[in-house]
Amino acid sequence: MKMFGKDLLKKIKNAELTGEYAHGIYSPPYRPQFSSAEILNKNPKLASVNILLYLKNNEWYFPLMVRSENIHDRHSGQISLPGGKREPEDSSFADTAIRETHEEMGIDRHYVRIIREISPIYIPPSNFYVHAFVSYTKKNPVFDFQIAEVAELIEFPVSSLLSLTDEPEMMALPSTRGIKVPVISFNGYIVWGATSMILNEFSHLLKNL
Repeated sequence: MKMFGKDLLKKIKNAELTGEYAHGIYSPPYRPQFSSAEILNKNPKLASVNILLYLKNNEWYFPLMVRSENIHDRHSGQISLPGGKREPEDSSFADTAIRETHEEMGIDRHYVRIIREISPIYIPPSNFYVHAFVSYTKKNPVFDFQIAEVAELIEFPVSSLLSLTDEPEMMALPSTRGIKVPVISFNGYIVWGATSMILNEFSHLLKNL
């Protein structure tokens, strides 16, 4: 993305985070607030997600996915970043993010480089405490996504995050039982919940570069 230039990745690494403030703007109104201690007392399941940056036609993108329908998954059918539960063989949360990106997106893990971690987020309905990362790949990715996990791939331009504001669009969704929640609309796709909260922090980060 020309407006950021070739030093974008270095700037991301050194940028300040807005954490709970950015998350709160896109938080559903019924979402309870918990302190870090309260979250850990709930013995949450631990997971990681990954914002994987890559260049395409001289513009930065990252992949989102429409999750496959699964009656055992509270978040099936929703749009999310690649990611998942930390496994015993993962050496770190960053390693979880890279492994899940490989398994779900088909990206060779050897070409994924972590830039930094951004603020973690707790997801009450599924009791997941998610560590979020920003990474990049120099190699133009060839997506070979896991059909059992991914129904559809969305290539999301980083530039679109710059249009997010502190007064998000509100929309009532079937999964929110008619309650209006903040959403990110993109080409007919609706991103909401934890994913929109994470992306809003990344949007704040980019605007402060």
